[in-house]
Amino acid sequence: MLDVILKRFEHPDETREFEKGKFELVHIAGTTIGRATYSPGWKWSEHVGRSIGKKSCDVEHVGIVLSGRATAAMDDGKVIEMKAGDVFYIPPGHDSWVVGDEPYVSLHLMGASRYAAHE
Repeated sequence: MLDVILKRFEHPDETREFEKGKFELVHIAGTTIGRATYSPGWKWSEHVGRSIGKKSCDVEHVGIVLSGRATAAMDDGKVIEMKAGDVFYIPPGHDSWVVGDEPYVSLHLMGASRYAAHE
């Protein structure tokens, strides 16, 4: 018989903290789900990429924006803005930053285990 498992992001299995943000991970049923919380002024290339020696994010993401807005700028020049309620797919090779003065929060259903990891 399988057991029901309940977890909450208020008690994550792991938290990856960086300037102006954090990425909380929950491991459940063989899957890793992440919650990204970024303050206004956060930018991936400055606040995550610099510490791991990368200019663009090489993680593939599938997720849902819960609140706030962010821009994703692909290495090929395509730029999109994401807002609360958007479900997104972002391939590897991008930068991202918070837009406006509201914190940005999103859930990551794919790519969470590799995101902001010091390899």
